[in-house]
Amino acid sequence: MLKALRHHWTTLTIVCSFLLLLGCASTFEPRPIEEVRFMERAQTKEEGGITVTAAVLTSQECVAKFGANLYRRSIQPVWLEIENRNNEPMWFLPLGLDPAYFTPLESAYLGRLSIRKSDHDEMDKYFYNRGMGSYIAPGEKLSGFVYTNLDEGTKAFNVDIIGEDQGLRNFTFFIPVPGIRVDHHEVDWENLYPEAEIIDHDEAGLRKALENLPCCTTNKKGTEQGDPLNLVVIGNLDDVYYAFIRAGWDETETIYRASLLKTVKSFLFGGRYRYSPVSALYVFGRGQDVALQRARSSIHERNHLRLWLTPMRYEGKYVWIGQISRDIGVRFTRKTITTHKIDPDVDETRAFLIQDLWYSQGLKSFGYVKGVGAALYAEPRGNLTGDPYFTDGNRAVLWVSSQPAAFSEVGWIDWEEPLER
Repeated sequence: MLKALRHHWTTLTIVCSFLLLLGCASTFEPRPIEEVRFMERAQTKEEGGITVTAAVLTSQECVAKFGANLYRRSIQPVWLEIENRNNEPMWFLPLGLDPAYFTPLESAYLGRLSIRKSDHDEMDKYFYNRGMGSYIAPGEKLSGFVYTNLDEGTKAFNVDIIGEDQGLRNFTFFIPVPGIRVDHHEVDWENLYPEAEIIDHDEAGLRKALENLPCCTTNKKGTEQGDPLNLVVIGNLDDVYYAFIRAGWDETETIYRASLLKTVKSFLFGGRYRYSPVSALYVFGRGQDVALQRARSSIHERNHLRLWLTPMRYEGKYVWIGQISRDIGVRFTRKTITTHKIDPDVDETRAFLIQDLWYSQGLKSFGYVKGVGAALYAEPRGNLTGDPYFTDGNRAVLWVSSQPAAFSEVGWIDWEEPLER
């Protein structure tokens, strides 16, 4: 029944949208680049005689610059300027920026539905002439747009440039794009703890402090225990954001009208909502400071984690306590009507994260400390919504980096020996 309803609703939506667009086709009126403000957020990187400047357009800026709502077709233009101050030519490789990028004429074709037919040729020429080329002559600059797949929140990408020597020059960008309300943007990090509460530990002190942290998340009142706190992340804000975003994790929206509507739509029609809000769990008397997720085929299936900043520091770096689990479906409950069902094997999801950060070069080193305590497969514990879980009881401790770390150089922190008490 629900499947049939989804099919009829989807068909009706497509038909109505098509008829609406036919009745309100507009003229093609792009604006000059100097009239669109995306360049105010441009970032520049320089190395080896190459300077790369990059900027990412918001949905509204796409409409202004290209005269078409490209975000509606999941197309996000990235503007690049590459200056080559070397004595030999260079080539820009768009595949490194987005392996599934759109060509200029493809983007024009996909964006033309609301544009009157008589303007289609002009639109094609406009997109084509502003596309990013590949060849950068010695002493020259090259600029243009690469039409990438849509990433909201923070846009992470590489700009790869190769020379005649076949050496690859790599520039990595993490550019915040206004548009969605990301949860961690609302946190006042500088004033989260009084200065007197912040403690910088040595290695032994850190290990002991990590083992003494709470075992689990709680409800808002702190009267019931929830999912195990099975994760510690060590790194400052940029280290955490860049390591996880590089690995393909997405930021999470706060709960407000637009995010609720997108969540309901994805729930009803099985869509993939990469930035779906997550419910609040509590540590230190407050909901999570950061929530990140790795969406899978639909909103019902995702890996997600929550992080809380602790008052601890290690070698000047922030120390975070966290919880990670894998959503494998949706079920009904008395408390919340619906909730995600988690994979009971929370250790497997913890191991997935280690591998994920390792392969994506965001992990510097890792180890384990004692945490929630063991719960056997045959005698699982339960979280706040009644889902069972089992675990070896340890916490993974991950040192992360904003700079790529070679796979072979990831360190192992051997904390197997018991601490002296």
